[in-house]
Order: sequence, then C-alpha cells, then structure tokens
Amino acid sequence: MITATESPPEITHRLRLIVAGSTIRSRRAIENLRRVCKEHLGGHSDLEIIDIYQQPQFAKEYQVIAAPTLVKLLPLPVRRIVGDLSEEDRLLRALDLAMLPAAGGA
Repeated sequence: MITATESPPEITHRLRLIVAGSTIRSRRAIENLRRVCKEHLGGHSDLEIIDIYQQPQFAKEYQVIAAPTLVKLLPLPVRRIVGDLSEEDRLLRALDLAMLPAAGGA
C-alpha cells in the first residue's frame, strides 16, 4: 500500500495484452509477459490484459487482427507483437529493453 508520503513508482511502460479466451497460447503469453515485466520492469509497468471474447470493442480500438497481441503504448513508438511471447529476445527488443539489466540485478 502506498502512503500519503510515498509516491507511486514511475510508469515507464504501458502495455496491453489482447488475448482470445483462455487458450494455451493466451495463457502462455500472459505468463511470459508477466515474467518479463517482473524481471525487467519491476513495478514500473502498467499492464492490462484484455480478453476480446469479453470485450470485443478493444480488437478494433487496438487494431488487433490476431490474438494474442501485445500492444506497447509507452514508451513511444507504439509497437505490436503477435504470438505467445516465448521469444524473449524479440519481446525485449519490442519493449526497448534489449540493453537494460534486469530490475533485480546488480
């Protein structure tokens, strides 16, 4: 819990993961993205997972043609990566994290 004297962590990455139900690919994408966010972003990310079966309007809003799709809104430029996010090097490049050390590292 954040007290009145503490400020929330600065959000460096705003991410939207668009999934289609609870398929194996969707669950794998969620797990892979959560792991990368924890290891590389600490508390500095705003991650929202959107199921287009429950909220189909977001498929159009985020211009999604396949699921799962990760939409990186911040930092700019906006980027999309499709798939289960199992290729960590590709995911880190898309998130502009390829050269940054892990959040918990020395």
